[in-house]
Amino acid sequence: MSVRDQYQRPLRDLRISVTDRCNFRCPYCMPKEVFGAGYPFLRDAQVMTLTELTRMVRAFVGLGVEKIRLTGGEPLLRPDLPDLIQALKAEVGIPDVALTTNGWLLEKNAPALISAGLDRLNVSVDSLDPATAGRLNGQGFDVERVMRGIDAAAALGFPIKINCVVQRGINDGEIPALCRVFRARGHTLRFIEFMDVGNTNHWTPARVVPAREIVDRIGAIWPLEPVDPAYRGEVAARYRYRDGGGEIGLISSVTEPFCRDCHRARLSADGKLYTCLFASLGWDVLGCLRAGADDPELGRFVSRIWQGRLDRYSDERAELLRAGEARAKVEMSYIGG
Repeated sequence: MSVRDQYQRPLRDLRISVTDRCNFRCPYCMPKEVFGAGYPFLRDAQVMTLTELTRMVRAFVGLGVEKIRLTGGEPLLRPDLPDLIQALKAEVGIPDVALTTNGWLLEKNAPALISAGLDRLNVSVDSLDPATAGRLNGQGFDVERVMRGIDAAAALGFPIKINCVVQRGINDGEIPALCRVFRARGHTLRFIEFMDVGNTNHWTPARVVPAREIVDRIGAIWPLEPVDPAYRGEVAARYRYRDGGGEIGLISSVTEPFCRDCHRARLSADGKLYTCLFASLGWDVLGCLRAGADDPELGRFVSRIWQGRLDRYSDERAELLRAGEARAKVEMSYIGG
């Protein structure tokens, strides 16, 4: 069964937060002034168990989900993560299970992840400079440990993509250095525009480096050419180095939104279903399961949520920004006149 939302977008990808805890305090995600010692993280009883997760994923698969991405928090903090991966691959039969990690625990955990059947890895690297990396992870942690984890995972055969959130005046000067390092390692580097996720990351348009500018900067050093999407709705716009040095990707939800083809849902660690990355309210799928819903009832519950989906937040934000720019031009023309 394939379920579609109000804009006829299917449900294909599911992001699952397996924990709300993280060992980093990145300012754009979990700033330490908010997520400090007194922050009320979820209690164990509130977090989805492995069995509950497996049941819920089966419901999503029945509605068309083909890809699972495991996230956090930091997913490698969850002790039974390899067991979950093995269940998703062997029991549920998910063809594509990926993991997004900050890489701090990757060197130690990579062997267990590949044994469990994990297909792909995304590792966050926002800076190669020790001082900047320490500020951006909020803990002063050394990026060299993350790089060792990347190399260890690559040695085991994992396909790896590197995620870098670019912020003007903070790490955008490192774009060429990041390209140079990961070109040499053979990993696709994906630049992500600084997004207004949540309400604690001090987002401002002035700190957004547009994807087009990033492409131009890189292309001035290593000429690039666009690559066709691997599938409809692919999040990253892809470019390859003309010299054969691999690819980069651009995730540009601020300047070039891709809402029209978005087929992703997110499941929080406490089992809430969010139909948009930017949504602040979720539907309690875990509550439905714990109230006694059987598998068909669970599927119908999720189906109704997706069928009512109207989310197009990034498109709407872009429209507002364009309207603001147009208004400013009109006001300037009056001033000039």
